[in-house]
Amino acid sequence: MPDEIPNVYIVERLFSSSLVVVVSHAKPQQMNVYHFKKGTEICNYSYSSNILSIRLNRQRLVVCLEESIYIHNIKDMKLLKTILDTPPNTTGLCALSINHANSYLAYPGSATSGEITLYDGNTLKTACTIPAHDGPLAALAFNSTGSKLASASEKGTVIRVFSIPGGQKLYEFRRGMKRYVNISSLVFSMDSQFLCASSNTETVHIFKLEHLTDSRPEEPPTWSGYMGKMFQAATNYLPAQVSGMMNQDRAFATVRLNISGQRNICALSTIQKLPRLLVTTSDGHLYIYNLDPQDGGECVLIKKHSLLGSGKMEENKENDLQPPLPQSYAATVARQSTVPSTSTMPDNLVPWRSAAQSEEVMMRSKHPRLGQLLGSALEKPGILKNRFVSPQDEEKKKSKVRHCFFLWYV
Repeated sequence: MPDEIPNVYIVERLFSSSLVVVVSHAKPQQMNVYHFKKGTEICNYSYSSNILSIRLNRQRLVVCLEESIYIHNIKDMKLLKTILDTPPNTTGLCALSINHANSYLAYPGSATSGEITLYDGNTLKTACTIPAHDGPLAALAFNSTGSKLASASEKGTVIRVFSIPGGQKLYEFRRGMKRYVNISSLVFSMDSQFLCASSNTETVHIFKLEHLTDSRPEEPPTWSGYMGKMFQAATNYLPAQVSGMMNQDRAFATVRLNISGQRNICALSTIQKLPRLLVTTSDGHLYIYNLDPQDGGECVLIKKHSLLGSGKMEENKENDLQPPLPQSYAATVARQSTVPSTSTMPDNLVPWRSAAQSEEVMMRSKHPRLGQLLGSALEKPGILKNRFVSPQDEEKKKSKVRHCFFLWYV
């Protein structure tokens, strides 16, 4: 790819292939397609106005202008469809499913409301329209299979997930209550279990996509469970808007960045068989956080890369970042990754068990009497000495006991 291209503002790569699409400020109405390994230009196309965004998968290449969308066949770059007179889309907001089996395209259907137009890139027909939000749209994202679509409005307080191609609402998450934000990144994990949202604030939110069904075995009655049922019943007597807000799910995990007001892009990935959150900021840094897939909570920073300049990698040290207390599973895994010796870490050591033990030690030090009661509860035969229960189920039982004690001392 020629090095003399100045002021590039759009770069899109077809997965891990050698095909790269580039748009520069020098020629904002022209799209250049390169084979970057050979350093050659494959083709270029010019359009009637500035190119605002480009999306591509193995079947289609989509060019979004302010009031029109062009759909190309990526194999021969033939223009298949031109969608004219779309509502004014000054940011070039659109999303294309990476699953080329359906190639669904989503874009704003209105400039004043949060209506989504879903377009089938294979049949070249409109699939449906989705009334997603009251205000104009700010973010759209498909999951890896193209079966779910997430959206956020310009307010950035509520994030919704819809089924595709039907358009039924599946999930509704509340990012915040009062402060309006600009959602800069909205992305699913590859297994569609998590949804990450980042904005111009210092907080990154991760939501877990799960439905709690009534088919689960009923648990023994507890004080917290009783209060939860009372709260659920009370929502039936509140106004629809208030009860709907109460039923919205909150973030499963969060990250507190050291900066705010900057645009950032997030990704959920699996590195060395462990879930990771990657955050890239506009000041040229890449942050890698550990994500606890079971308990969530505050994610732990484990690495920091500088993408500009030396490109040095900085390991997270205890003096650089104070982990939240009580120490979570994510913190335990992150800190264990720095232990070089295998002789001190047996193969059967379970990270979350160490975290639970640290929580118990902290309780015993602060409240000796509660610590003694907790120890007695954990030593009961039905909890500790049940030989017919797996270690994971045994730990879940003990976690419930710890939780009851924590409600009293936190």
